[in-house]
Amino acid sequence: MEKLPANTGWLWIRQGFALFRKQPIEMSTLFLSYMFLMLGLGLIPVLGQILPLLLVPMFSIGFMQACADIEQGKRVHPKLLLTGFRSPAFRKLLGLGVLYLLAALVAVGASSLVDGGVFWQAMSGQIALDAKTVRDSNMTMAMLFAAAVYLPAAMAFWYAAPLIAWHDMGVGKAIFYSFFAVRRAGKAFMLYGLAWIGIGVLMPAMVSALVGLLADTVALTMVVLLPLSIVVTVVMYCSFYATYTQMFGQPSAPLDESPQE
Repeated sequence: MEKLPANTGWLWIRQGFALFRKQPIEMSTLFLSYMFLMLGLGLIPVLGQILPLLLVPMFSIGFMQACADIEQGKRVHPKLLLTGFRSPAFRKLLGLGVLYLLAALVAVGASSLVDGGVFWQAMSGQIALDAKTVRDSNMTMAMLFAAAVYLPAAMAFWYAAPLIAWHDMGVGKAIFYSFFAVRRAGKAFMLYGLAWIGIGVLMPAMVSALVGLLADTVALTMVVLLPLSIVVTVVMYCSFYATYTQMFGQPSAPLDESPQE
């Protein structure tokens, strides 16, 4: 794992776009299937707030495997979402999911030091998350503080799931390798993160403002922003795979054996 120049972060994004362009409909369908599953899980009382975080490692392996399949000339299909659940490493991935959940709880809980618990209450559904709540509290700073607290965990989790599934690492070892891999590529990840803020946050805001100037209708704005948001999110998932192959190479043992085209 050698240190990488900062411009590698932009290269990862370009590689993500390149992967997406090979199978845009299939990858978008995979993402929409994931969103519908999340909506369904969200309907489960109490567990609906926990399961989406707990199952992140399993679903992330599905997207990673989809990207690997694209590189191998295979057709992506919605069943890939279940790749992590069928993996021999399922129990370890579930254990990683528990750590995801605990880290998120610690980060959001720590935000109470900044806003007195408003962000925590909003995230746990105790109060409504609306413009008035944000305006009348210090929640914006609390969110930034929570993100800062979560950052080391994000570094530790970034590569952990594929290292567990594809390299048969234990949870602790995968977290260790992930953290130091991200740390060594710190400049590249900094540019990568800043670029995604521009693409995923600033660009949709500019498009929304432009559409609003041309036609002041909420419906038209949604018609434009919804597909744009889907494409940006899916390309982001594809770029995750690009960061992995840069650091650890192509997966040597794909978990899915879907047929060649």
